[in-house]
Amino acid sequence: MAPLLPDPHTSSSQPSAHMEKLATRIRDKALALGFDAIGFCPAHLGPEVRDRLTDFLANGYQGEMDWLAERTEQRTHPQDLWREARSVIALGVSYAPEDDALATLRQPDRGNISVYARHRDYHDLIKGMLKHLAQFVVKEGRTALEVPTQAHPALETPQVKVFVDTAPVSEKPLAEKAGLGWQGKHTNLVSRAHGSWLFLGEIYTTLELPPSAPSGGSCGSCTRCLTACPTQAFPEPYKMDARRCISYLTIEHSGPIPHALRPAIGTHIYGCDDCLAVCPWNRFAQTSRQIKLHPRADLIAPELTTLSQLDDTAFRQMFSGSPIKRIGRNRFVRNVLIAIGNSRTPSLLPHAENLLTDPDPVVTDAAQWATLRLKEHQP
Repeated sequence: MAPLLPDPHTSSSQPSAHMEKLATRIRDKALALGFDAIGFCPAHLGPEVRDRLTDFLANGYQGEMDWLAERTEQRTHPQDLWREARSVIALGVSYAPEDDALATLRQPDRGNISVYARHRDYHDLIKGMLKHLAQFVVKEGRTALEVPTQAHPALETPQVKVFVDTAPVSEKPLAEKAGLGWQGKHTNLVSRAHGSWLFLGEIYTTLELPPSAPSGGSCGSCTRCLTACPTQAFPEPYKMDARRCISYLTIEHSGPIPHALRPAIGTHIYGCDDCLAVCPWNRFAQTSRQIKLHPRADLIAPELTTLSQLDDTAFRQMFSGSPIKRIGRNRFVRNVLIAIGNSRTPSLLPHAENLLTDPDPVVTDAAQWATLRLKEHQP
């Protein structure tokens, strides 16, 4: 499908000097607000983005994530989501950990929570930052448009819309096009400065801002992320089968986890960082400067025994303000039981047996599996 508005690269008009200055002011403001990366690109994507999504869906790689198959035109064509959009301001916030993200996996009686979920929900933080920057864009953009140009022949009030992982927006392709990095072989964005640790957000705007230069950098011949995946979720480089991904299985998948994949999950109880953590580009990443993204002490290496005893009320209290709260107690305890079964720690057996009569059948199924696994390892 052709874009609804012309590509600024093929348009006869070029960004004016005051639009260049506006982009610089926006960049400076974004960094002052706490963003770590920012870039600009036209509000359209090439056909390769739709082709990649179509292939992903045709193979059924989305699993239960039916929402990925909905509104595909808006997801792959920004101007289908908002016709008036001319440019996208792509932004990133680093959540790089201070220590080894996989250290907890070496402690069999502890659960491993993905780095991004060891603190408050990033959606709230970044949405607030985006709104603050969007207000600045409108104010400064109005001033920049006081002088009519070929691109903006009449006085107009710039408009903006902000997005952070909650709308049909192709965040990673837009971030790549805006020069924040490139999509690595693990399908996530890789940044020369921040490695694989970036939260992404976007501001769509009616302003025609000058596009950023490509970031440079590549994966080269490296395949560490592919070989690090415990469940072999990558059928080939740059393609992921979510149905085998530990992040998908522990977060999006609602029913019993397939038995064949359970042993490979290890002690991951919410998400997985294995493919991200081994990326060589992470050596350039500095610990996140956002205090609100620093980990809670109780979520760095939580005891499986404690987590297995959570009822619904205790679960909600423990994970208030955390992204973990959205999967609910039953799914979370299911994950904890898989971890207990993989712990090879017979002393955890009573905690699995205590859940054999849990009201939720998915929990009892995981409890039965964990009980049998631990009995296999009894002396």
